[in-house]
Amino acid sequence: MALNARRDLHFQSGDGRCHAWLYLPETPSPQAAAPPVVVMAHGLGAVKTLRLGAFAERFQAAGYACLVFDYRHFGESDGEPRELLSVKRQREDWRSAVAFARSLSEVDARRVVAWGTSFGGGHAIVTAAGDTDIVAAIAQCPFTDGLASARQPSVAGSARLAAAAARDQFARLLGRPPVRVKVAARPGEVGLMDRPDVMEGSLRLLDASGLTEEEFRNDVPARVAAEIPLDAPGRRAKKVRCPILFCVCDEDSVAPAEATLRHAAKAPRGEIHRYPVGHFDIYVGEEFERVVADQLAFLRTHVPVGA
Repeated sequence: MALNARRDLHFQSGDGRCHAWLYLPETPSPQAAAPPVVVMAHGLGAVKTLRLGAFAERFQAAGYACLVFDYRHFGESDGEPRELLSVKRQREDWRSAVAFARSLSEVDARRVVAWGTSFGGGHAIVTAAGDTDIVAAIAQCPFTDGLASARQPSVAGSARLAAAAARDQFARLLGRPPVRVKVAARPGEVGLMDRPDVMEGSLRLLDASGLTEEEFRNDVPARVAAEIPLDAPGRRAKKVRCPILFCVCDEDSVAPAEATLRHAAKAPRGEIHRYPVGHFDIYVGEEFERVVADQLAFLRTHVPVGA
């Protein structure tokens, strides 16, 4: 199947605009059915240039349309301060992206799939739980339990992170620039993720995306550190009525597999695939090939092209 080049689009979300890529498969004839559309977004502090295109291109080649977007404050989307990480605003962006996908004349508005990875995997669960017209969902190495994830940084790291979050909230109240912390940090640094494998995995993902450390903004306003432990999107899995695939990394140091498996087991139509790797391994190499093949098999079963 020949492929169309991706298109750059914007859609409104709340007080700003999100930038998106639209991938459309080449339809065999004007009479062919419009393709299902997969709405896709990334994880904690991440942007679509970090390998989301690799997944979208595989789905596109199989006949699916894809709408891949950056959250407000990130990438090519609007929003100040930059890199503001807000659970509430990102969930609003997801709802806006789904509504925008349904408005596109080139796709089948009745067949929208939610696909999220890492922090975005939690958003995909919540989006599918709250929108009964979503026909399927894929949650890849998903963030499902804030308390479980908050236990991953070291005790000293957690204390420094909490102090930075408090300073950032104070700076916000005074109208001052944000106090920022790293997203991916080395052990001993203040960051949202500081396990030993995080920086190596993050650098490998950057390299596979054709980016350097200098080209990617690896810090966010620290206030989000107070939000993450209170959020548990996995609890909404039991309310997801459509088929949902959980792609779980057994050695995940960021979104612990034990918590994800506990929540995933409660999804009425949930399917679980497990991979003996860490959180960042699933984006590249053989593990990428495995997971994208599993996701395509899931899509072909539950949202077949041309149906």
